[in-house]
Amino acid sequence: MVGMGKIGFHGVIAAVVVAAFCIAGAKAQKNSTRQRDAQTYCNPMDLDYRFSVDKPSRREAADPTMVVYHGEYWLFASKSGGYWESKDLHTWKHIQAEGYPVETYAPTVVEIGGKLYLSAFTDPYLYTTDDPATGRWRQVAKIPLFADPDLFLDDNHKLYAYAGCSNRDPLRVTELAASGDFHALSQPAAVYTGEPEKHGWEVPGDTNQMVKERPWIEGSWMTKHGGKYYLQFAGPGTQYKTYGDGVLVADAATGPFVYADYNPVSFKPTGFIAGAGHSSTFQDLSGAYWHISSMTISVRHMFERRLGLFPTWFTPDGQMVVDTYLGDYPHTLARDGKDTFAGWFLLDLKKPATASSTLPGHEAEKAVDEDVRTWWSAATGNPGEWLRVDMGAPRRVNAVQINFADEGSDTLGASKDAYRYVMEQSLDGRRWTALVDRSENQRDAPDEYIELEKPALARYVRITNVHTPGNAKFSISGLRLFGNGLQTAPARVTGVRAVRDAGDARKATISWKPAHGAEFYIVRLGVRPDKMFEYYQVYDATQLTVPSLNVGVGYSFTVDAVNDSGVTISKEIVSIQ
Repeated sequence: MVGMGKIGFHGVIAAVVVAAFCIAGAKAQKNSTRQRDAQTYCNPMDLDYRFSVDKPSRREAADPTMVVYHGEYWLFASKSGGYWESKDLHTWKHIQAEGYPVETYAPTVVEIGGKLYLSAFTDPYLYTTDDPATGRWRQVAKIPLFADPDLFLDDNHKLYAYAGCSNRDPLRVTELAASGDFHALSQPAAVYTGEPEKHGWEVPGDTNQMVKERPWIEGSWMTKHGGKYYLQFAGPGTQYKTYGDGVLVADAATGPFVYADYNPVSFKPTGFIAGAGHSSTFQDLSGAYWHISSMTISVRHMFERRLGLFPTWFTPDGQMVVDTYLGDYPHTLARDGKDTFAGWFLLDLKKPATASSTLPGHEAEKAVDEDVRTWWSAATGNPGEWLRVDMGAPRRVNAVQINFADEGSDTLGASKDAYRYVMEQSLDGRRWTALVDRSENQRDAPDEYIELEKPALARYVRITNVHTPGNAKFSISGLRLFGNGLQTAPARVTGVRAVRDAGDARKATISWKPAHGAEFYIVRLGVRPDKMFEYYQVYDATQLTVPSLNVGVGYSFTVDAVNDSGVTISKEIVSIQ
């Protein structure tokens, strides 16, 4: 039997059961064509992330700004040697830049009078271009120093700079002249400093456990929607899995601002890759909102990071929503509705993996443990090194993501080389046919995502090295196979309970009964039963302590069950005060 699930944020799940793979295959081909036209993507985004220019060798991109200019998307990120251009949010071209401090953190860009203007972290100048495709910018004015700046041009053509990056000092807003010398028209006004004693998600740590530490409040971004001003801010620190965004809401660009009780608005503390902070919110060419964020690896260096893209919208009463549900699974770029999940599930979670060789401490199973911070590494980077996964039974594969780990790389700066490999499939482990051929690849793609032209039926998948760049060993942090397991979706979760911590109202413990067939669970929570937009993925347990709550706010909870063939939404919702 085939269980196929489709997720909706209001707890709607459609389970389609068919009796034979030929029927499922026909439907999969039809759906695959639709999704291929719409173009699916998978976080972390498939970009040619640059290596840092200093040791240790590691890739880095964070603090993103996305702007739409002349009908194209322009993506700016820290330490990227320039920026990216795209016509469709799917295929990206990197542009080397000059004329502004390219190596400065947190570039922000705004369009004024048909030109782009750029400011960056604690740089005292403003830069401009009317042709970003050339990569050339010129200095146009001296401005105040801003940490993690955001430039926002209001509908009335007034220009504001929101800035701040500190575990002590507040975020501030300053009005600037929108032309000429762009001089300051006001003194910086304090906005927010963070209150971790009231807001659990602002407490530093991968699980918000460092209660004696102050959070770094940073990464401002202003969005105006429905006449309201939504000032995003990030915390508690870019290296933590709990790095996310909150919002402050006001009726004017300078406030006064009110902390939203549904914070964090952008939060992804679990899954293959975590983190969804220091983001920019933008509208695509169809008018739909998106949120592009920093995601954390932070193993070789605290600033080892990637970028993630999440669909975003506003509820009728004005709540900002960033969709991170299964946020590192395939999603569609088409926005037919709020839900963009492609309907493909992870097929090789913790499945048996073998390899040609193993570097001590980097065993084969670490390529399928759904953790970007661990990886399999072969003993060498020689051609012929391979990794094989046994999914246990024939599965329908729609897409693959290969996250290379760059073990032992000595590359600094932009890579002039690329991974080359061949991926094969088999039903019996003896006869192999090609699945993906990158034996002549020239594109640097450390987190490559490939949507197959046609779904493949396979039990085994093997990836074999042809060439590894930068003197690295052949190494993979995530060989992720997506599609459908051709089994039934898991049973529905029952027995959901929630108890708020009597000694610390920022915490609550959620428990539930095991659901038959579940490989893992997703705890959903929010300020109302119809507004559960915060998520935790839970593996190998039926209990979770949630540390991210706001004091004085009531919450509702439920638990969904997931396997390689579907998601089953729980009908049990419990609430606490």
